[in-house]
Amino acid sequence: MNIKGLRKEYNNPVLRREMLAADPYEQFECWFQEACSAELPEPNAMTLATVGADGQPTLRTVLLKFFDRKGFVFFTNYGSRKAKQIAENQQVAILFPWIKLARQVAVTGTAEKVSIAESAQYFATRPRESQLGAWISKQSSILGSRQMLMMELEKIKNKFLQGEIPLPDFWGGYRVRPQTIEFWQGQTSRLHDRFLYTREDDGRWSLERLAP
Repeated sequence: MNIKGLRKEYNNPVLRREMLAADPYEQFECWFQEACSAELPEPNAMTLATVGADGQPTLRTVLLKFFDRKGFVFFTNYGSRKAKQIAENQQVAILFPWIKLARQVAVTGTAEKVSIAESAQYFATRPRESQLGAWISKQSSILGSRQMLMMELEKIKNKFLQGEIPLPDFWGGYRVRPQTIEFWQGQTSRLHDRFLYTREDDGRWSLERLAP
């Protein structure tokens, strides 16, 4: 298969420094709202990179569930591979690939668990089937068959037949606290616009244009 000819020319308006907010969270919110307005499939999908003690990086797609000036939050099983790697090395990276808009936002920083209260508050908003799924999935462990998974689902349905489903003690959120946030926008001739926000020691953000 010849893929060398696969090419798309970008024609976005030029992105200039004065067009960007001084606060990267404000800039992210602006771009995120535009991604939602463009009706992209799952605009909150982000690629999460983690590296464990063995130095081997791994990638997966997770969903951003909320963000504020403290960082970007996603939820997972605390026994998963990503959680084990975060326990060994808090340094992570996330990427929002808004391909239809020829935009990307790349974040580097550290991941830490959110409070139990924050996890419980979000868990209560999940559909009941998703809550049940969180209870039965021993994420990243070897599974003999899907039939075994569905059998576990029936068991947990019977266990929580009545009333609210509680938050599992092995499930919850992580907040990625950014050190850098890069905004990338595709341009003609592959001369893309790239702007990098970096958190300084005093908590303020610097902003620089990067070469494409």
